[in-house]
Amino acid sequence: MANFITAKELYKLLVLDYKIKFQEGCFDFRLGDVSVAVRRKDVVGDVIQKWLEEWLKRSRIDFLANPVIQMPPDIYLNKENLKKDWLEIKAFNHEDSPRFSIATFKFFAQDLIERPWHIDADYLIFGYVINEAGILRIKDLWLKKVWQITKIMSQWPLTVKVTQGTVSEIRPCNWYTRRTKTKVFECKEDFLSAFEETLYKNPATNLFAKEWKRKFYKSYKKHYGKEIFIPSWENIKDKYTERAKI
Repeated sequence: MANFITAKELYKLLVLDYKIKFQEGCFDFRLGDVSVAVRRKDVVGDVIQKWLEEWLKRSRIDFLANPVIQMPPDIYLNKENLKKDWLEIKAFNHEDSPRFSIATFKFFAQDLIERPWHIDADYLIFGYVINEAGILRIKDLWLKKVWQITKIMSQWPLTVKVTQGTVSEIRPCNWYTRRTKTKVFECKEDFLSAFEETLYKNPATNLFAKEWKRKFYKSYKKHYGKEIFIPSWENIKDKYTERAKI
């Protein structure tokens, strides 16, 4: 019989029981009697997600892989309630800074209104290394919330990718480095404050920003049965602005 599991329980199982940091893997492509090791890092994220789904099945852990590709979450850990226990799977080359996409910026803004529980999704992040022989090893594994992997940039209140002057994606910061004094957001309310300010500063979402917070407040209270307060960015930005450089 399969069992439900929380993101924290899953993380502990992978790190403590399965000892994922001591496991090794490789990518092989076989056609006929010829096989080659695949070293392209752009396929690793998708493969790790598929591996995790298979690992969950073999561990007899109940879950639901999202049948809609490119829509969050990657995995529903509670398939009896699809409005909670969202799990997003991310991976990056640990020898470089994390550059994966957290979400498309405009989509995330609209989705928070339609599905406010998105803000509480968990992110299971694999930091991997691949050697010259194509052997992959998980160097580190994190379980984070979105506000724990983002911070302020020099030109924007939030770590984002900008394309032709317009914000296109929310991107992670290097949350585990000690090289800068800037810090990740302390709570989801501060993250949402920076997000709202980015909506205003971004030309493509400036008009939408004027109604965004009111709509989000209404949706959040309807779902959670309680209110959330997003502080003004001007009132909190000073604690995040020291050396705000990416």
